[in-house]
Amino acid sequence: MALARTAPPKKTVSAATAKQRMLKQLVCSDAPEQALRHRGYVRIAGVDEVGRGALYGPVVAAAVILPERMETLAAAGLKDSKQMVREDRECLDTQIRAMALAVCVVEVDAKTIDRVNIYQATRMAMLAAVRGLCVEPDHLLIDAMRLDHRCSQTKLIYGDSLSLSIAAASVVAKVYRDAMMRECDRLHPGYGLASHKGYGTPEHRRALAELGPTVLHRRSFGPVKAVDSDAALETELRFEDAGLEAEWV
Repeated sequence: MALARTAPPKKTVSAATAKQRMLKQLVCSDAPEQALRHRGYVRIAGVDEVGRGALYGPVVAAAVILPERMETLAAAGLKDSKQMVREDRECLDTQIRAMALAVCVVEVDAKTIDRVNIYQATRMAMLAAVRGLCVEPDHLLIDAMRLDHRCSQTKLIYGDSLSLSIAAASVVAKVYRDAMMRECDRLHPGYGLASHKGYGTPEHRRALAELGPTVLHRRSFGPVKAVDSDAALETELRFEDAGLEAEWV
């Protein structure tokens, strides 16, 4: 008697892996820009940020106004900077800066992030980058965010994987911030900043536990706060100032 064969169990895929697979299926093109030009817009600025989820250093935003013809960038493989290797990003950064009508990069430091929160700091950086452009845009293409700016704007989810202008801003911002993190690795050795760029990798968390946070770590972020004795003391003092007794578990 023949035995029935059972299908092998399907491998489960993490949410992060599933998202990366989905993003790789998206096509980065000038379709969003063409649609806006059809409506009469000419100076379209792509806006994006890098470093929002890091534990160390600033959040960096870039605004880029590209010319109408973007074929060379599309042919060079411009897309979301996180989907590219360093060499390709740096090559494209040079091309983008050479052909762009305007480029501005702005950083908001860790101290400000701790004071106003990362969401507001990101909006501050993006708004400052737009205001810093030497050519005034007539429309903003922004990756998943809207800004308090009088210019008309489009909030595009996964914009850095769909729009060449936003992808250009993504590349410029990441090349800038990655270079800064390599410099910071010499300033604060032992944390591995040159490799993980300040994000919360296991290597970075181990270094935090062993060495404690630096002055450029974001002390309001959980993994940093957990190993920051100063943060615990500040919290205790705030409780005392309010006439409350802090209880530590």
